[in-house]
Amino acid sequence: MVEVWVDQYEEQSDARFDVSGGGTGVGVSDVLNDQVDIGMMGRQPEPEEEEQGLLAVPMLIDTVVGTVNVENPVLDELQAEGLTREDLEAVFTREVTNWGELVDADIDEDIVVYGRSDASAAYKQWGDFLAGEADAYTQNDLQSVADANYNGDQAVAEAVGGEPNAISLNNINYVYDLSSRELEGDIRPVPLDRDGTGLSAEEDFYETRDEFLSAVEAGDYPAPPAREMFLAADGSFEGPAADFVEYVLTEGQQYVRENGYVPLEQDRLDEALDVFPGDS
Repeated sequence: MVEVWVDQYEEQSDARFDVSGGGTGVGVSDVLNDQVDIGMMGRQPEPEEEEQGLLAVPMLIDTVVGTVNVENPVLDELQAEGLTREDLEAVFTREVTNWGELVDADIDEDIVVYGRSDASAAYKQWGDFLAGEADAYTQNDLQSVADANYNGDQAVAEAVGGEPNAISLNNINYVYDLSSRELEGDIRPVPLDRDGTGLSAEEDFYETRDEFLSAVEAGDYPAPPAREMFLAADGSFEGPAADFVEYVLTEGQQYVRENGYVPLEQDRLDEALDVFPGDS
């Protein structure tokens, strides 16, 4: 999304950008060590980061979902009934290890769990979600019991797409086709049964990306694993970096939904703009 904003912004300004990924941990480290002007974060800053001077403003809402292979042996059951948070917790902590134990199906296939090896804010949010009201599972907790861990969304999606019995988590832009916004690739989202009574009509919104995003915006899909994403600076945004971030929080929001994310509500945008002198 930042690359989209940069492309649009460079057309109307003299500013030039070099955008690179690496995960929230890299973004925080680089901005606090004066390696970059703007850091990208997939979570709110930690208190110790704020004590070091990190300033972060939200830019959009991103969403993570559980993902399985399109040839999963119980895909029909998953799509019809969904899984509860408790079901997913049992799978990702290896309390349940067989697809036939997880759903009502005459199947004897081991569940293959994939996690993230990079400093992933998405994985942290997933650990928060899995734990419910209890203490969150750390990334190390989840990594230690996974069958394999991969660096980044793309690698995870490819791994799940290559193993019929796999389950993991992905940003929705790796689940839906970017052009058609429909389910066309090798992985499928795991519908979430929020109340434990099976997948109701109100919970069945996974057919297209637009339908799913509307559910996130309406609160029908929970946060976490939906999450705010942030832009960060060391102390304050300055010069061209400040101008760009103000653009993201104003004119740039019009591009959010079409690129697979949920725009922030106006009061949240106003709150973020308060960090800039003269804005309210």
